[in-house]
Amino acid sequence: MITLQNIIAPENEICSEEALYCHRHGTVGFSQSSGQYHLPVGSRLSFGTYFNLFNLQKWGSACALKTLFLEVYGSGCVELRVIHALPDRSWETAYSEVQTLTNQTPVSIDLSAFAQGNQDGVLFLEILAIGQAVTFDKARFATQDAPARLPELAVSITTFKRERDVERTVQRLEAFLETFHYGTHIHVQVVDNGQSADIPENERVTPYPNRNLGGAGGFARGLMEAEKSGYSHCLFMDDDASFHMENIARAYTFLALSKIPEAALAGAMINNTHKWRMWENGAYFDGSCKPLFNGTDLREQSQVVNMEFTSTRHRPATLYGGWWFFAFPIAHVTRYPFPFFVRGDDISFSIANRFQIFTLNGVVSFQDDFTEKESPQTLYLDLRNHLMHHLVFDSLSRSAFGTAKIALRFMARSLLRCKYESAEAQLLSWQDLMQGPDFFDEHIDMSKRRADIKALMKNENWVDLSQLDLSEKRRFSRLPRRLRHYMGVFTLNGHLVPFWSKIGDKMVLPISERGLVFPAFGGADMVFLNTARTKGYRVVHSKTRFFGLCWRILKTLVEFCRNHDALKAKYRKGYAEMASKTYWDKTLR
Repeated sequence: MITLQNIIAPENEICSEEALYCHRHGTVGFSQSSGQYHLPVGSRLSFGTYFNLFNLQKWGSACALKTLFLEVYGSGCVELRVIHALPDRSWETAYSEVQTLTNQTPVSIDLSAFAQGNQDGVLFLEILAIGQAVTFDKARFATQDAPARLPELAVSITTFKRERDVERTVQRLEAFLETFHYGTHIHVQVVDNGQSADIPENERVTPYPNRNLGGAGGFARGLMEAEKSGYSHCLFMDDDASFHMENIARAYTFLALSKIPEAALAGAMINNTHKWRMWENGAYFDGSCKPLFNGTDLREQSQVVNMEFTSTRHRPATLYGGWWFFAFPIAHVTRYPFPFFVRGDDISFSIANRFQIFTLNGVVSFQDDFTEKESPQTLYLDLRNHLMHHLVFDSLSRSAFGTAKIALRFMARSLLRCKYESAEAQLLSWQDLMQGPDFFDEHIDMSKRRADIKALMKNENWVDLSQLDLSEKRRFSRLPRRLRHYMGVFTLNGHLVPFWSKIGDKMVLPISERGLVFPAFGGADMVFLNTARTKGYRVVHSKTRFFGLCWRILKTLVEFCRNHDALKAKYRKGYAEMASKTYWDKTLR
């Protein structure tokens, strides 16, 4: 019997939001040390949750399962119920029987009828205690289907100067692989761009000191080494990845049983600020990165189930997988990463290689808030890859002005928030892109541009709150929402209003509003805070900087539109040459 999916419990080191794992009804107790649930008579456990429901259609369509079982371990007399939740229909009870649980032999529920015929919907387990001293230990969805061939999986981690994080991640992976049934078919690669991690080599782990060419160079090296060593699949992963080891188990089994040669698996992402809230369950690209199911409250069963229904039925054409967790078949790689350094390499890799990308509930990494990471440097990197994707790929092709609007939107967002340094970096990004693909080769390590952007940053640097005035004076920002919106748009947030620096509001904005334009409307002197509210930075209104940048943006726009077709041809040729194994073999030698 092959385990498809274990029912898992919260881990404090990863996530302790209980409603993502189970819903307790009655006075159910949970032991963190043993992972057991204790149910008095009349209490109930429901596993119709993000981590523990079973998506029939995703597993069925990719893996063509013929058999499906649910095995339950524990002690005591219970009613076991399996619920079949269906889209746009009443939910059904697929199984309901009184059983006596034992630790030695599981109660096995045959659900094979639901595996056959490509049924839709999700299944989940409920347990009702009807005898005294009921204990629930564990459960799993399993199959008797055998894979035609077991994948050889290289887990490739790229790291730079995060020695403790990568060491801890590798230790957790090694401990997991010792006990995982298919652990001998999985090997961990650590591509060390900082050449400082000092990860020891052993039978499960191979370190590769590497030149620092960012995530693109690190993952290109990992892919090259995996291909050279004969692995069938590769899993790109962050060095500070925080996730349940069940991620690896589900991903490996899914790839092993998949009948689709080009099947790839994209892990979802939840940010550490609110671990109950989905950040992205897959994403697609069109003008900008569009995270799917952003904001879904994973504590709410109805929202989780609807997310699973929708993600099963709808797959955008430019769906891509973030490299915090992305597993794919090496044989279907036709393009290597493009040397973006960081930002955008995962988008182009997914689009260029035409994998059939799936997501699975519970396969997710917990990451720090992207909003807090925003800086002039990240905005520089973001804009150039956004523009380049539209120059390279047919599926994203636009007119000259249609592509230019992406740059204009990026810079307008910065200018309206008085973030002139960010706008300056974005304008530099646009102008650098217009030099053609050779620019990326000549600046592959980004050292000069990182220094240039750092020199630009006078105000948009985090400083201790003791250095900032946090007093506020709000008038315009207290206007009714619609009136405030119109005022912000038609006055360009005061840049068309005389003496705005004197009459505009003095505001303090939290991290949740840092990346948004509307909260800045009415402001002329703004302090932005980090998540912990320990640091911040201050920006102030300046007509000189605003209109000076606008003039330079207009000149760049005219030049871009004039040269658009030639630039597009250059990038299509350059992309084919630089997103190749030959290029990286020469570059990383």
